[in-house]
Amino acid sequence: MPYRLTDDDVRLFDEQGFLILRGRIPTPLVDRLRNAAQEWVTAGRAESADSSQRSDYQFVDRPGGRALFRVDYLHAKGEAASLELLGAPELLGIAESLAGPAFVPTYESLVFKEEGDGAAIPWHQDAVHPRNHRIFNIDVYLDESRRDGGALRVLPGSQRRPADICALTETYGWQVPGAVPVELAPGDVLVHDVMLVHGSVPVTGNRLRRTIYYEFRPAEQILAEGPWDAGWVQRRLRLIPLALTEYARRNPGRPGFSWRIPDRLRPAPVGDAATELRIAHTSHTPGSHCSAGDVPAAA
Repeated sequence: MPYRLTDDDVRLFDEQGFLILRGRIPTPLVDRLRNAAQEWVTAGRAESADSSQRSDYQFVDRPGGRALFRVDYLHAKGEAASLELLGAPELLGIAESLAGPAFVPTYESLVFKEEGDGAAIPWHQDAVHPRNHRIFNIDVYLDESRRDGGALRVLPGSQRRPADICALTETYGWQVPGAVPVELAPGDVLVHDVMLVHGSVPVTGNRLRRTIYYEFRPAEQILAEGPWDAGWVQRRLRLIPLALTEYARRNPGRPGFSWRIPDRLRPAPVGDAATELRIAHTSHTPGSHCSAGDVPAAA
């Protein structure tokens, strides 16, 4: 099928824990996503501290004060570009190649650093699991990310087992043997295993850098290992028909993705888009982090 990964792509992903796909997302869609990202960020900054929706907007303490750095549940934020991206064959071809036809879209977030915000992202693993199935993030870059601007660093092969992040950080700081920077341009995609050790170094100043993260898991993995149940899987799967419809609306005449979900999992729509677009997470798969946070000064 068009946009599926090759056997070599899948083999490389399994070996190193990540895969770079250059120019994967078409420029017109990237432009729509960049415009949507600006709206999401503007809305997040307008949220008051006691807002009932504040869990959708994540803030962090910086030297200059509190800063918004993440927006969750993108599809429910009034900008259709995120749903169009979810329905794009360029994205779903990756999901099916790695998770099989019963792939489930489990998370959708915008993570960003403002211009001038060069704070580090400490080494970490997103989620630690038994590794009976592939769980992965598809990272769509909206801005350039370069080595001298705090580009993401990854440790190839580190996805195979849980990592002692504190020991790793205390021993090596940012000079972990084998770690490599990942330089990306707008429209590029980084696919990474959720257990891949990664982070970004602190820099003086920083260009605006925005990345959209979609996590996918096979339905079989969730039903066997959690942390969600069959009803939650059904609710998340209802996003796919909405996404395919939005993609077709924005891209008339272009071939769409052929969704081959098994009949036993195919969801019935409930006819309430507002409900279907924001399926909250009541629990999460724990990751591996160091509670100490930043790299020790001596590293």
